[in-house]
Order: sequence, then C-alpha cells, then structure tokens
Amino acid sequence: MSRERLLKWLRRGALVTALVVLVPVLAVAIALRLEYAGDPGPAGRTRGHDAVWLGHAWVDGRNGAAELEALRVKVQGTGIRDLYVHTGPLEQNGGLDPKLYPNSAWLLKEVHRVLPGVRVQAWLGNVIAHHGEDDALHLADEATRARIQGSAQQVLAAGFDGVHLDLEPNYSGDADFLDILDRLRATTSAHGAALSVATHQIDPLPGLHTVALSVFDHPKWWSQKYFAEVARRVDQVAVMAYDSAMPLESLFGGYLAQQTALALEVTPAGTDLIMGLPGYHTSTSGHHPSAETVTAAVRGARLGLARHGRDRETFGMALYVDFAATPGDWAAYRSGWGTR
Repeated sequence: MSRERLLKWLRRGALVTALVVLVPVLAVAIALRLEYAGDPGPAGRTRGHDAVWLGHAWVDGRNGAAELEALRVKVQGTGIRDLYVHTGPLEQNGGLDPKLYPNSAWLLKEVHRVLPGVRVQAWLGNVIAHHGEDDALHLADEATRARIQGSAQQVLAAGFDGVHLDLEPNYSGDADFLDILDRLRATTSAHGAALSVATHQIDPLPGLHTVALSVFDHPKWWSQKYFAEVARRVDQVAVMAYDSAMPLESLFGGYLAQQTALALEVTPAGTDLIMGLPGYHTSTSGHHPSAETVTAAVRGARLGLARHGRDRETFGMALYVDFAATPGDWAAYRSGWGTR
C-alpha cells in the first residue's frame, strides 16, 4: 500500500471512529435539549410536599435562635414540609452515638413552635462497603442491619418525626438494603413516624447501571425496577438528581425532566416523590455549578411532572443543602415552584 493510500485509509478510519463516538453523544444531547423545551405551566405549583437537607450544626449546638429565625423566614410560606437534619453519621457497625446530637431536643421544640406542621427527620447515613473496606458499613452483616434499625428507634425515641436514610454508594438490586428498609418501615410505622430515603438516579438508558460499573468504581444509577422496589417500601423517595456531569444548563434541565418522568412511572401514588435540587456550588468532574442550577432543576422537574403526572399530589422538591445554598438558590426555588 502506498503512503498516500495509507494516509487516506487512516483519515477515513479516524472519521468513522469520530462518528461512532460523536453521533450517540449528539443524539443524547439533542434528546435532553428537547426534554427541556416546552411549557412547565401545566404542572402547577408546589403541593406542600417539599423538603430541605440541613447540616449537622443544627443538632450539635452550633446553630441557635438567630439561625433558626433565618431558616423560618426561608421556609415559611413555601411548600417545605420536611427538614432532613444530619444527625449521624452512623458508626461503622450501624450504631449511633447520642453525643452527636445534644441539641436535638431544643431544635425539635423550636421548629414545632415557629414552623407548625413542619416535620424534623433524622438524616442518618454512612458509606457502604463494597470491596471489603474496614471503614464503612457492611450491609451483608445481619448484626449491622439490626443496629441500623436500633439507631432508627433511638432517634424516634428522642422525638424526631421520622428517619431519612442516606446509605451510598449502593448497587442496583442490593437485597440487604431492601431488608433494612423493611426493618425501618416496621419501626417508623410503630411510632407513627415517616420513613424517607435518598436514592440514586435511574438508568437514563436501559441497563446503563451495569455498563457504568465497568467505567466507574462505584454505583451511579439504579435500574427503574429496583427504584420501584425501594419506593414501595418507604413514605418518601428523595432522588439525588444532581452530579450529572452535564456541561450545559439546558442539558441538565432536560436530564431532570427525564429523571422525573422515569421516577413517576414507578413510584406508588402513596409515596412522596421528591426531586433533589443542587443548592451547592463546588466544581467537580461530575458537578458543574454553571449547568446544575436550581433554576434548571426546578424547570426540568416541572416539565417532567407536566407531561407525566400533572395531577399527582404526592410530589415535591428538596433543596440540598442549607449551609451551601445561596439566596439566589432559595429565590429560584420559590419563584420556580411557588409558595403555598
């Protein structure tokens, strides 16, 4: 083969390779951009099933009356019904040290006084071990799962209105995680309390959670079927619908619309479906603050709701997280989703 023919062949091969890579990427980008188009108006406004994640400073004594008054101003008049207050982390064996939340009695009393009708849920979590790590939770250990149930009983006895579980990263199909949810549901039901769970996102493409494991060293998505298994075991599913790696606001908003639609398809009517809003601004490879805005997330979620569940009452949004959210984030939530 002559040099000229070789170069021509290489150029053609490079073009084919580029097309193989770029065409699917462009197709996904176009699809997400189309998801973000349209009128979100038919979704209406907040149904009063919203939430906000709060940091540990609320239960360890760092936050007091002044901070609570500022929070009251932000929350009052919105659809926020639940405060997920970081009360852990759980110990590696599933237990919970009560010394972590010495200010909880004050917080519970004052929130119920200044924000009547708003529930305070204990946000409990830790990292799940997947590769034999010593410094993480081993969900396969029955004793660990029993201690997690005991930790839930502990915070409910302390007066919390519910348990918000955040264990991650979590593989799609994990039966041990489902067992924990069954245990916690029995506990919260006995106390007349709420059980909510922070969830991974749903496969944007069928089977992507399996493919992704060959690229990432931790789970990123769940199958829609597994998401449904989780959703039917709890009172609320709060989808951590951020860290999408989307580079543009329109693509992120389209991604939120798609995630909302996928979750609506399989979340029981009696379970609150809550879409997480990115109220934080740290730049990482998976999170671009210029793209992942509260404005885009709210609009995307409303578009998904307008198309697939406009009459659903058990739907809300949750801002993550109070200590990082800016006044602009709160304003975008209020203006985009409305007030009661």
